[in-house]
Amino acid sequence: MSNVTGPDYGKTEAPKEWKLRLFVTNWTPRCVMAYRNLRKICEEHIEDKCKIEVVDILEHPEIARREQIVAVPTLKKLSPYPRRVIYGDFTRTDTVLKGLDVERWERG
Repeated sequence: MSNVTGPDYGKTEAPKEWKLRLFVTNWTPRCVMAYRNLRKICEEHIEDKCKIEVVDILEHPEIARREQIVAVPTLKKLSPYPRRVIYGDFTRTDTVLKGLDVERWERG
């Protein structure tokens, strides 16, 4: 019997940039809290590699429709892959880090 293994991709390098898209509505208190919490998480765990694009769905409803946004605040991780979606005000740092898959890159 032979051992079956997956392809050898070699060592994957840590991402040079994290692209995140945060969907908000008119900067409500919950959206402001989500943005502040996200900035803090990025500063503490992703450092200067984090790029956050903020989209107000009231100003850009076509983007919300295209991206199928049904609740705010909503965060979409665009890169590194895999893409992820997280909802809420991001007060639970551990949940956000897990959702963004940060641990995978921290441990190499």
